Amino acid sequence: MHRLQRWNTPSVYNGWEQITRHDVAADGFNLEETRDFMPQMGPMVGRAVTVVVEPSNPAHPKDVWAQYRRYVASVPGPKIVVVQDLDKPRTIGSFWGEVNSNAHRALGCVGTITDGAIRDLDEMTGAGFKAIARRLCVGHAHVVPVRWGVPVEVFGRVVEPGRLVHADKHGFLAIPPEDEAGVLEAVGFMDANECATVIPAARQAGRSLEEVIKDLEAAGTAFAEAARDRFGGHGEW
Repeated sequence: MHRLQRWNTPSVYNGWEQITRHDVAADGFNLEETRDFMPQMGPMVGRAVTVVVEPSNPAHPKDVWAQYRRYVASVPGPKIVVVQDLDKPRTIGSFWGEVNSNAHRALGCVGTITDGAIRDLDEMTGAGFKAIARRLCVGHAHVVPVRWGVPVEVFGRVVEPGRLVHADKHGFLAIPPEDEAGVLEAVGFMDANECATVIPAARQAGRSLEEVIKDLEAAGTAFAEAARDRFGGHGEW
């Protein structure tokens, strides 16, 4: 799992699309724009632990934290906490701050994807807890875990608990279980394929524009042939 952190999320997508039977134009990735508040941390990868919150509602039971934390602790790490905020788009309170980020780090979590808000940005960064969220806010309002260990919808994508997730400043990809075994090798192959074909064709100096166009066409063909020979697909070019 940690080896996938070597690549950004678009590169992981490029490998995943070669091996999946899912719709690569509709499945797996976020459909709404995300915001990475700690891009300097690079990508994060982990198993999804899921929770639903509704900070605007004071009626939810408050004595649930220990039960929720036992659920988080029960999942092998590294883990990414995927939070659905029922108040969206009118997010008014944050599940995340200095205390909760440190607590979740202690439970083996590396970061969060939340379609709600975060606060204590500097303190969360200091804790080494990456956050992809919709916005910042000031308070926590009435936030408590409402439901956990259930499918959640964040940024237009339903994420199942336990799903392998890769995320960075571009967004996130929730990898279907049947694709996990082959994704690492596919990502490495497609990255090497780009570096051997289309990237050097674009960077070579001292050519006329017509030569550049011809070289790019030839490199695109070589890239597609390599992808087709390895996976039966054609890749991006």
